[in-house]
Amino acid sequence: MSNVNKVVLAYSGGLDTSVILKWLQDEYKCEVVTYTADLGQGEELEPARAKAKAAGVKEIFIDDVREEFVRDFVFPMFRANTVYEGEYLLGTSIARPLIAKRLIEVARDTKADAISHGATGKGNDQVRFELGAYALNPNIQIIAPWREWDLLSREKLMAYAEKHGIPVDMKHKQGGSPYSMDANLLHISYEGRHLENPAAEAEDSMWRWSVSPEKAPDAAEYLDIEYVNGDPVSLNGVAMKAHELLAQLNQIGGKHGVGRLDLVENRYVGMKSRGCYETPGGTILLKAHRAIESITLDREVAHLKDDLMPRYASMIYNGYWWSPERIALQTLIDHTQKTVNGWVRVKLYKGNVIVTGRDSKTNSLFDPNIATFEDDKGAYDQKDAGGFIKLNALRMRIAANLRDKK
Repeated sequence: MSNVNKVVLAYSGGLDTSVILKWLQDEYKCEVVTYTADLGQGEELEPARAKAKAAGVKEIFIDDVREEFVRDFVFPMFRANTVYEGEYLLGTSIARPLIAKRLIEVARDTKADAISHGATGKGNDQVRFELGAYALNPNIQIIAPWREWDLLSREKLMAYAEKHGIPVDMKHKQGGSPYSMDANLLHISYEGRHLENPAAEAEDSMWRWSVSPEKAPDAAEYLDIEYVNGDPVSLNGVAMKAHELLAQLNQIGGKHGVGRLDLVENRYVGMKSRGCYETPGGTILLKAHRAIESITLDREVAHLKDDLMPRYASMIYNGYWWSPERIALQTLIDHTQKTVNGWVRVKLYKGNVIVTGRDSKTNSLFDPNIATFEDDKGAYDQKDAGGFIKLNALRMRIAANLRDKK
């Protein structure tokens, strides 16, 4: 073991991190500082404080970072209309750089030598935590117990907890949740157990935030979302903080069965992984944001953003939030959003998000005098299209003439 006197542990108070806490104390003979982030996961966090205190932890940090999470991580990502592999809204991925940032800050403030996390050696999170940490502090030591110990099953973790008198929730003793779950204000994810068979349909009882479309209300619900510089700032005329707006959309969207996803994704470590996700608020915002951009962004700027988006999504998925290329690309994206101002109206119905209207009083590029199918009074000269078409067809006409000569 390396020379570590104090380590900051990303701590939830669950089975895994409770075992890790004790394991660090025994194996590294070091002082452990716990850090718990309130990302809007909807769970009571004070029990984590009590568990850490009972384990002898003297420095316990529990932060409410909900506003920072949505304002400085989720919304910048949504300005790019970010979707990974065509479907995944990156709910887990986008939370990791914030946790890495706070771990490094707590390590600095407490003069700790290292940080530690509970991500397994099979997953993406180990990459995201550690790339973020190294980008912010290149000299930090990182302890990843799942890459060091032999407690590689739930049964071994339970036996270790029992041996060392670590309190375990009754749900773990009785079999626990059938899924590995991660939740924050953007989404909740489900992996493992029943879902490891990609052919098996997810059980309806699994979903926490949303009803099935079949059980959603028969009446549609309309929402007006206002945007300023590419970010949503109000819902139905009521100004809200970033985290409040997303939470409200989660509740409304979930009621209408919006935002469910069953996905097999390609993990950074090389394997395919099946997961299910609920992202009701994010699904609404993604649709609404594209709608306001449709009338406020220049065509080629919009197409450039669409070209770059998959690469931007991969940066986030693969843990490169703090990389110079992501920051550079964010600068470009944010520049394009200066004109993305206005409102969008969406209709929620039986799992669907349907855009029914959009407008921008200050930045709309939609000119009804030109777009009309009625008499445009000379605003657009249709004869101009002939030359445009011939010029664009010239290379193909040359190639066709060559083929005809052969």
